[in-house]
Amino acid sequence: MNIKLTRPICFFDLETTGVNTAKDRIVEIAIIRVEPNGQEITKTWRVNPEMPIPVEASKIHGIYDADVADAPTFKEIAQDIFNLIADADLAGFNSNRFDVPLLAEELLRAGIDFDLKTNHLIDIQNIFHKMEPRNLTAAYRFYCDGDLTNAHSAEADTKATYEIFKAQLDKYEDLPKDMKALSNFSAYFKAADFQGRIIYNDKNEEVINFGKYKGQKVADVLQKDPGYYGWIMRADFPLYTKKIIKNVYDRIKLRYEQDQLEALKNKFNSDH
Repeated sequence: MNIKLTRPICFFDLETTGVNTAKDRIVEIAIIRVEPNGQEITKTWRVNPEMPIPVEASKIHGIYDADVADAPTFKEIAQDIFNLIADADLAGFNSNRFDVPLLAEELLRAGIDFDLKTNHLIDIQNIFHKMEPRNLTAAYRFYCDGDLTNAHSAEADTKATYEIFKAQLDKYEDLPKDMKALSNFSAYFKAADFQGRIIYNDKNEEVINFGKYKGQKVADVLQKDPGYYGWIMRADFPLYTKKIIKNVYDRIKLRYEQDQLEALKNKFNSDH
């Protein structure tokens, strides 16, 4: 692989009950962890989603309710998955918009505080679309000169994604060779959450990217419209989006409490 790794990178793919990242569940997850020394570890889990798998989804990935009836729930394997990816950068095909946000929801639901501030995200599809706009099967044919068999199997798709990534690095000499730069290149915007509802401005401040407050800083909105926080927390937003909003809310609250304490100290000093 024509890139120098300074930390592990995990290529992964999910098969799920559907495409709603806030509500749907994982039925299969495959991860290939590549160490800086080149060692590779491959893990695949079938997962009981604790809900019926829609027939439409089963027809795509070939996993039916009976196939996962005796499989562990995600909560039962969540710590093992987290241990595998926690110190690694993450890569997938269309992963920034689907696989990463859905995985984050599952981990948060399992009680694991998943935060990607220190993980670089490499979306192989975005690299592909920027260089040679198409889909996974076409990408595999273009870069690897072969036909992707057993597509929509999590392990097959994960292996194909890994092979495409290595081929991209060999083909495009001007691609960044460090994970931070490559993460920036493979993203279309700098999102704070995974759906792009909250993004960062050039000062790294959270900005709302939807609705009536689109383009305004989250901190400014929370201060001028206190009810907005409660609406977000009650509404059907992904847990990670709520986590970002809560982080800003907690920062504002802490700053207010510090200002109040400082005012009391100043008043005490002036009275004495």
